[in-house]
Amino acid sequence: MDSKRIALDVMGGDAAPAATLDGAVRACDPTGDLRMAPERLLLVGDERVIAEGLEQRGGNPGFAIQHAAQVIEMGESPAQALRAKPDSSIARCVGAVKQSAAGALVSMGNTGAVVGASTLGLGSLEGVRRPGIAVTLDLTGHPVTLLDMGANIAPKPQHLVQYGVMGAAYVEACLGTADPRVGLLNIGEEASKGTDLLKAANDQLTASPVRFLGNLEGGDIFENKVDVVVADGFTGNVVLKLLEGFAGFLLMLVLRELKAHKVQWSEEALARVKKNIDYSEYGGALLLGVDGIVVIGHGRSDARAVANALGQAARAMDAEVNEAIVKRLAETTTRA
Repeated sequence: MDSKRIALDVMGGDAAPAATLDGAVRACDPTGDLRMAPERLLLVGDERVIAEGLEQRGGNPGFAIQHAAQVIEMGESPAQALRAKPDSSIARCVGAVKQSAAGALVSMGNTGAVVGASTLGLGSLEGVRRPGIAVTLDLTGHPVTLLDMGANIAPKPQHLVQYGVMGAAYVEACLGTADPRVGLLNIGEEASKGTDLLKAANDQLTASPVRFLGNLEGGDIFENKVDVVVADGFTGNVVLKLLEGFAGFLLMLVLRELKAHKVQWSEEALARVKKNIDYSEYGGALLLGVDGIVVIGHGRSDARAVANALGQAARAMDAEVNEAIVKRLAETTTRA
């Protein structure tokens, strides 16, 4: 049993296995930011590919390796692929956590397959009805965590309440935010606004033990009004993709206009802007509510994003996020 070990899906992602191997090496660089112990990583995938890749990178610094003969591709149907490929790297990562060979898994692969395999293979934490995907962004100099970002596109009110509770527990335990503020994404600030789902969720969040500040409109995400934004998975996923795409588009537009008008700008300032909108900075999304730490990275992740995702998994484990979630949900049940 090694509950502090992280299983890395070496074969997952558009740039795998090169990016994932580079990310693992980067995370364990003794001169880098993370400085993780190589023994903390379990590399899962084609054993020959992993061995050859590590040899090209100066040898294995101490990673454990688990063979997986199959790969679930990014475009495959998650349900069909999981049934047809029981020896996939995603399935083996989930198996490693289930068998206590690891306490966390990180994958840049097929999101649906990772969510499906983790939900079915690991089960839910005590009291959790539906897991949710949480993404933390630092758009304003103050981190904000959004969930659900796509795991549950047709939730019930109690699911949204639990997302608020789980998000608050995560933000408090892992980000160090005391008494986190929670808001519900809606089309208006008034409690009477929105669908029946959102009206019921508003009422139940108001009665919950979290610090619920009411409804939020889309623009409030940029105003440092809350620490946790609750949304259904459909809306949350659209918001996340829109933020990613528009941030890159806006930066490109500004740079084009600056160049056209021969305006000089600071590279340092530009680097800070890029850092705030770059998905590789936050590494990945946490699947909150499953019985294990699961980090889902962007399919386009490079080595830095992989390393940051590994760091995110380590911090979540070390902060005992799941224990905090179970405790908060128990308080919610007692209060109800």
